Amino acid sequence: MTIIDDLKLQYKIGGVANRLIYWNVGVFLVSLLFFYHYKEGYFVFPTWISVSSNPQEVLYFPYTVLTYAFLHSGFWHLFFNMMVLNFSSRLFLTFFTQKQFLGLYILSAIFAGITFSLSYFLLHLNSNLVGASAAVMAILVAATTYQPLMEVRLLLLGNVKLWNLTAVILILDAMQIMIENTGGHIAHLAGALFGFIYIKLLVNGTDLSTIVTRVLDFFVTLFQPKKKTPFKRVHVNPKKPVTKSQSKIVVKDKTQQQIDEILDKISQSGYDSLTADEKEFLFKAGK
Repeated sequence: MTIIDDLKLQYKIGGVANRLIYWNVGVFLVSLLFFYHYKEGYFVFPTWISVSSNPQEVLYFPYTVLTYAFLHSGFWHLFFNMMVLNFSSRLFLTFFTQKQFLGLYILSAIFAGITFSLSYFLLHLNSNLVGASAAVMAILVAATTYQPLMEVRLLLLGNVKLWNLTAVILILDAMQIMIENTGGHIAHLAGALFGFIYIKLLVNGTDLSTIVTRVLDFFVTLFQPKKKTPFKRVHVNPKKPVTKSQSKIVVKDKTQQQIDEILDKISQSGYDSLTADEKEFLFKAGK
């Protein structure tokens, strides 16, 4: 089996989390061809594919609140996001379904993208946002909210409580929010907030992932080619007038039947074989 065949197999059987990683890596490779400035050594993503800090541009390109979550500004940005996504997805999928995982990824990305745009607009800052960090953070916080005391094994640190790990990451985000990458840290915290709300609603019986499922089902049926019903020519035979046919069965009444029986007796044994009653009956019937 070649590497390509192995990758295809992993994509097919790996589940939603594995496919999202494939999509992020694939989009990164494509973006190298179109959005990477090799002379300067950095990406420049246009506002029609990344989330803008200008709400008007977001309204003009509403799909960017999702597409930005598949773009990354560099290899290490992609690498660390996919590492944490792989780690947090294993925790989340221990308790929840693939559809709930996909719903959380998409909805948290949308929520964080909108939060970033509004926050930067209010702060009078101008920038674009890319990266899956907000969605990844939402999945990690969601798993932590549901099972905070779960122990995870980390390299060099050994076993730690899940909530301790998540708390450290959130504190670091909060501390750096006004130092560097303000928009990124705002999106991280927004994703974390959404992950917390998502699990609380889910535990109380409200599954927000059904929104994503219904939307995806709608688009699948919308773009799915309709099956044409083959034309069938039906030959209809002209109806013939129904005529009442005479029955071929002749029903004899009791009198005639008794006469026939007496006549058969006479032909076989003669008239003298008849009883007095039979002779009298035959006499009356002859009249």
